[in-house]
Amino acid sequence: MNSMRAYLRPCRLALTIAAGVFLLACSKPAVQEEPVRSVKVVTVGIQTTQTALEYAAEVKPRVESRLGFRVGGKLIERPVEVGQRVKAGQVLAQLDPQDLQLASESAHAVVAAAQTNRDLAVADFKRFQSLKEQNFISSAELERRDSVRKAAQAQLDQAQAQSNVQGNQAAYAVLRADVSGVVTAVLAERGQVVAAGSPVVQIAQDGARDVVFAVPEDKVAAIKLGSDVAVRLWSSSGTLKAVVREVAASADPITRTFAVKVALSGADDLPLGSTVTVLPATLQHVGAPVIKLPTSALFQQGQSSAVWVLDVPSMTVKPQVVQIATADGNDVVVASGLQPGMQVVVAGVHVLAPGQKVTIYKQNVPVVLTSKAQTAPENVAIQSLPAASSAAAK
Repeated sequence: MNSMRAYLRPCRLALTIAAGVFLLACSKPAVQEEPVRSVKVVTVGIQTTQTALEYAAEVKPRVESRLGFRVGGKLIERPVEVGQRVKAGQVLAQLDPQDLQLASESAHAVVAAAQTNRDLAVADFKRFQSLKEQNFISSAELERRDSVRKAAQAQLDQAQAQSNVQGNQAAYAVLRADVSGVVTAVLAERGQVVAAGSPVVQIAQDGARDVVFAVPEDKVAAIKLGSDVAVRLWSSSGTLKAVVREVAASADPITRTFAVKVALSGADDLPLGSTVTVLPATLQHVGAPVIKLPTSALFQQGQSSAVWVLDVPSMTVKPQVVQIATADGNDVVVASGLQPGMQVVVAGVHVLAPGQKVTIYKQNVPVVLTSKAQTAPENVAIQSLPAASSAAAK
């Protein structure tokens, strides 16, 4: 009997421990309270849509010339380089003048021979004229001698003209700048044989600058000559005023766009080739009143877009399905689902839950809003406080 009791005592102890573990497992865990998050909101207001088309453009010279020799030859000197500033009359390049000088000397020799023939014909005419006065020759012979004199004079005139041409060609062996400007391209190198008229140096003339950009054919009709254009610099925050000077009459065969040239004033000496942004005034439009929200206020709820709306009396948030019409920069245009005066959470929307308690975050430094939407009392946007984040982590 005693041995039986000794055997049952450990069994009872094991059953007691097992029952305690079972009851402990079945007990409900302590409910953790949802943290109260600090949020920033904006009050929904009516705004107007403003559409402005802008294009990338390039600064180019008003006049750019490709200069070349008026005669052909071998290039022996080109003292200028790309980017170098030159003055009117400065030497840009030079050809080998040997052949041109020989041609000029040959033309001078022809002139000397023609002048000798002319002098001989004049002397003969005078002698035969004296004989005619003495009736030793006929009038026909005198007329023949006069014709020979006139032909010799004509040959002399022709030789002198050819000599002048050869002299000019010898001077054409030196290429000089017609105007002051900047060398933008070099198209021939030393030792190269160039033909007459082949471009050797390209110069951008000093003076007014143009801004050139391309527009598609569905927008070119809206750009008028003389219309205002705002030119925004990429290298700085400045904006310049300009006017449309020229619109291409036909489209580019490759890009199928129309080139537009905008004239800058002479004082706006922008670097050649620099990139700018142009905003034509005729392509800016103000639309109907709409409701706008930052894109950060949206989240996906099923197949629809939604926002969190703040219920001020209970200080809780609830989801509100909205329909988006279009995008406007960093904002979205809401077609339906919101009414003016509602307060909408605009950041941190993915950490909220329906019915969650929130508080309005107050910034120590006032924030200047660039949007027309007015802020709700004591708030402007959403941001979780460090304390709230730490509470959520706990």
